[in-house]
Amino acid sequence: MVNMIKQKRGRFSVSDPVRSRHTNQGESELSNIRPRRLRSSETMRSMVRETQLSVNDLIYPVFAVHGQGIREEIPSMPGCFRLSIDELCKEATEVHLLGIPGILLFGLPEIKDEVGSEAYSETGIIQEAVRSIKSEIPELLVITDVCMCEYTSHGHCGIICDGDVLNDETLSYIARIALSHAEAGADIVAPSDMMDGRVRAIRDALETNGFSNTAIMSYAVKYASAFYGPFRDAAECAPQHGDRKSYQMDPANAREAIVEALLDIEESADILMVKPALSYLDIIHRVKMATNLPVAAYNVSGEYSMVKAAATNGWIDERKVTMEIMTSIKRAGADIILTYFAKDVARWL
Repeated sequence: MVNMIKQKRGRFSVSDPVRSRHTNQGESELSNIRPRRLRSSETMRSMVRETQLSVNDLIYPVFAVHGQGIREEIPSMPGCFRLSIDELCKEATEVHLLGIPGILLFGLPEIKDEVGSEAYSETGIIQEAVRSIKSEIPELLVITDVCMCEYTSHGHCGIICDGDVLNDETLSYIARIALSHAEAGADIVAPSDMMDGRVRAIRDALETNGFSNTAIMSYAVKYASAFYGPFRDAAECAPQHGDRKSYQMDPANAREAIVEALLDIEESADILMVKPALSYLDIIHRVKMATNLPVAAYNVSGEYSMVKAAATNGWIDERKVTMEIMTSIKRAGADIILTYFAKDVARWL
């Protein structure tokens, strides 16, 4: 019966003469092949583990707001907070002490307008936050999200005319935002708007103004995903009309990801990001195989909140599931993982 089952599954039985040569003792040589030997203990498993997750792989996203003493938990993202700059500096210090290399900054402005003017203001929330953090923890890498959606009254990532997001007219604003972040002291600027040509516009602005050492982490492959819902609550940046499908990528497309990544390399990006991560592990792998730049993957808010919700209900083990997710993202090819779990993962490692 066992041999019949093995044959039905497309396998050969031990007694099959085609696949098995018998020793004098009548035992198959194949019986000496036992992969379980290398799984026999945690020490053994650790020694031969193919994918090694490290705290050095992590970046922690944070949300900055104006004011003092503000630490407001985001309802749809348990454990994540909107932080005033004084509280943000405390958070950044904790991140640094955990050994996490850097943070990704998002800002919520006091006033929104049609062109998102606080995004490039010298006294904007991001600019003030960067200066404060770099003053207190200069060793911590500060990465800034470069976009307009949090700052515009319409919630889109560019300049609007007759309901359309204008690509080329937006580029000068994106470059201006990135330059203002570099002037404040950002180590890396990360354009997330998905306008064609924005990496080149940023690089030209940085070079022209003496910031040739400021790196660009491009959201090279950013999909129009439903997994961004909790983030849009956190950053108050949902579009007031329409959607972002005309500039963010179609989730069904894979080859297009390589086109986008190669274009950003040509425009002088230093790091390529794939966003989201968990439903796009194949895309992370494709980008990794097609390019030689470091690849970042963003474990986004919806992916985070689903785990949190299931864990709260007792349906899953949060720690085990989170570590499995992080390992899968690293195994797919990510060199850098941006995740709201970063502090937890750093402690667990």
